[in-house]
Amino acid sequence: MAWLVTGGAGYIGSHIVRAFETSGTDVVVIDDLSSGHRDFVTPDVPFYDGSILDGGLLRRIAAEHDLAGVVHVAGYKYAGVSVKRPLHTYEQNVTGTASVLSAMADAGVGNIVFSSSAAVYGTPDTDLVTEQTPKSPESPYGESKLIGEWLLRDQSVAVGLAHTSLRYFNVVGSGAEDLYDSSPHNLFPLVFDALLDGRTPRINGTDYPTPDGTCVRDYIHVSDLADAHLVAAHRLEAGEALEPVYNLGSGDGVSVGQIMTAIARVTGIDFEPEVGPRRAGDPARIVASGELATRDLDWRMRHTLDDMVASAWAARQAADPRERE
Repeated sequence: MAWLVTGGAGYIGSHIVRAFETSGTDVVVIDDLSSGHRDFVTPDVPFYDGSILDGGLLRRIAAEHDLAGVVHVAGYKYAGVSVKRPLHTYEQNVTGTASVLSAMADAGVGNIVFSSSAAVYGTPDTDLVTEQTPKSPESPYGESKLIGEWLLRDQSVAVGLAHTSLRYFNVVGSGAEDLYDSSPHNLFPLVFDALLDGRTPRINGTDYPTPDGTCVRDYIHVSDLADAHLVAAHRLEAGEALEPVYNLGSGDGVSVGQIMTAIARVTGIDFEPEVGPRRAGDPARIVASGELATRDLDWRMRHTLDDMVASAWAARQAADPRERE
């Protein structure tokens, strides 16, 4: 039996697909390539170029493949931009998830792993976020992910859907040099683009109540994340009980200043980042506990910060091998 990965040509989705391939688990991909890359998916993996809003296509995929379940990664993932495009965000993330669940129900597919987000927490008033931390999303993106979790919960009550949702913060690094983060909004690509263009990277605020004055966040390696999705899928397929949600967190976090230092050290490009004012709404520290995921999903931080930077830098250079002056 195979697992369908929606959004499997994107940065995170493609790493999940590679994890399934490496484990010997059959996998199928659907992606509309709005932000994904066709060449992120190896030729051996069945690929469908289309939208999860196309229920007919989803049902055809289910008819053509013996699906054990779905890893649902596809979605509009830009929290900041979602404020300006709320209807688009809800269509892609809420209507899209409902479309996936409807096709699954029609085809009798009973397992789903949902790629959720720590954006469901908004700005928590605790130093360590747990699954019980109150949910207070501050963007249409965060709201849409929380609604997606509710849809899974309600479908479980209705038809016995086996499900779990994985919430995470900042995903970085690369598990293969041909897979890279091409997001125009994420920290690592922004810093790498600046360095490759000969510009100086920028830090927004150095006066936060943290050890070095810069924001502290959870940064996790994309391969560790992919492995957790694989374990969750296998456990659901085996009929084992899982929690409805898990945080994939580091437990301690890394500051933006530490990341800049690591990037300079690993790339060999000596730079002193520019310092700008704080961005409105940026909390000083958001870090999540991964204890439940460690217990149930073999979740571990298997990569150091330098590993994250080195792998991401190698993939970025392979994608754009411009020579530095």
